Amino acid sequence: QVQLVESGGGLVQAGGSLRLSCAASGQIISNYAVGWFRQAPGKERQFVSAIARNGRSIYYSDSVKGRFTITGAENMVYLQMNSLKPEDTAVYYCAADRQDGPDYSRSAGYDSWGQGTQVTVSS
Repeated sequence: QVQLVESGGGLVQAGGSLRLSCAASGQIISNYAVGWFRQAPGKERQFVSAIARNGRSIYYSDSVKGRFTITGAENMVYLQMNSLKPEDTAVYYCAADRQDGPDYSRSAGYDSWGQGTQVTVSS
């Protein structure tokens, strides 16, 4: 089972940017679909973005479309977050799905999860 470690979170003002990284213990893009999810205090885990195996398709939630960009190569997956808003504040998790979908927004479909990285956007 692949191991995942997120980094890159922090405190940023509204309108700022952050880039989250997800480091895998092995080749990830060629073997897994990878998703980013987030969870704010008192709320359910929410789908943010996903990249299918070999990067053949990419998905975003409506709330981040046009602001966030997911990319990946070899054992790394990134989430570039621009125009951040206070409502983006959450713990962000990356996850790997060996089955490669079909529903990339469904957290239960993912086999491996990182420990999460905190993103805080101040107003």
